[in-house]
Amino acid sequence: MRHVFGEEVQRKLRSRMGWLSAAVASSIPWPKKDVWIQYAGDDFILRGTENGQQPTAPAIAVPGNPQQIEESLARVYRLTSVLGWFLNGYVDVVETIQGSHPIGFGAQMRQAYSEVGQFGDRGFDCNHMPIVEPENVRIALAFWREGQRLTRIHDSYAFLSYFKVIESQYQKGSDRADWFARHVGLMTGDAGARVAQLRADGIDVGLHLYDSGRNAVAHASFGGGIVDPDIPADRRRIVADLVLMRELARHYIASELKVPTARELYRTRNRIEPWEPLIDAGMLAVLKAGGTPDEELGLDRLAVGLSLWPDDPMPGLSRLTLRVDAVHEGAARVLLFNERMTMMFAFVLDFRKGQIHTQLDNGSLLQNDEHSPTEDDVREFYTVFHRVIGNAVVELRVEGLEPVDCEVVIPVNIIPRNPEEAVAEAVEAFRQANAQGIG
Repeated sequence: MRHVFGEEVQRKLRSRMGWLSAAVASSIPWPKKDVWIQYAGDDFILRGTENGQQPTAPAIAVPGNPQQIEESLARVYRLTSVLGWFLNGYVDVVETIQGSHPIGFGAQMRQAYSEVGQFGDRGFDCNHMPIVEPENVRIALAFWREGQRLTRIHDSYAFLSYFKVIESQYQKGSDRADWFARHVGLMTGDAGARVAQLRADGIDVGLHLYDSGRNAVAHASFGGGIVDPDIPADRRRIVADLVLMRELARHYIASELKVPTARELYRTRNRIEPWEPLIDAGMLAVLKAGGTPDEELGLDRLAVGLSLWPDDPMPGLSRLTLRVDAVHEGAARVLLFNERMTMMFAFVLDFRKGQIHTQLDNGSLLQNDEHSPTEDDVREFYTVFHRVIGNAVVELRVEGLEPVDCEVVIPVNIIPRNPEEAVAEAVEAFRQANAQGIG
């Protein structure tokens, strides 16, 4: 997913007349500076909390004329549902303003958020956030968003919202009851403890959640079974059941609807998948099984751009040529060269784990009979080296394919330096060497 920071975001905000601005309550860390993301083909500007001298409330701006308010707001709602789920929290709209220009929300809105300023100026990242298209998944995430926002604010309504995550997926109550019966036993932690407690009291947990939980919260007929806000025991019961209902809703979205979180994707995502169509299916199966194919992979001479997320490739790294150096037991070592063969970068593609690793120690500046490294080569090579040492993410880009991202390098026995200072030092050393006739 494209993330844009800095002056380009401001140019985007000035590029048109007509914006919908939505202040949001957020429990996820919010960016300090504006971030422009492109999600599901739409543009969203996450307004930072420290853009000016005075703090501002978290907000989202989207293009939208007065005639498009409903459509624009619906897009914001959909984004907030997925964003909150993906980053393990909530983002919920609390106020909207439509105008010719994006409008910020000042100090009077500070009470609308709970956590801000946790990401640095360029640190916000919702990359690989899933695009939700099915209506049943969209509505489940919307109810999840409401439940998250209402927890500890109004527990009864939070309980009801979590229940609706599951209720909205079934037309028949019997099917819903059957799902509860089959899954309450899978709960662990506090939710599992609540199931054990209810069962120890001889209670049918699924029936309890529906009859004395959902029905009692959603319906209030005088003389009927209701959750009475004035009875302490009723309130305590809803709070005790809330942890179970929340976990069941989370479990449904994750296991039944298959919507991943950022943490789950980091653990399971196959980073190499975009490149798999470039490799013969038989050889790919051998690699994934940890074997060594007898034939070449077919990746040699592939044109690859090397970038440091979220930036585009530097000029000298926009079109590198790939060469497969070695293949062994499910892994391939590949080298990337610039056209003049004065820079080399090394990577290992681990097909068994679906990961790509940057081999910083095996990359180098090169000199050959025709070309020597230039100052630009030195600057770009050491920019990659020192920023990766500082945990920057390398992306390898092939035209027409989704970028593939490399694993973060964890330095061992190295104290990362300020990248700008380290690059400037390398460039100065190069200049001095050339001046002395050494380079």
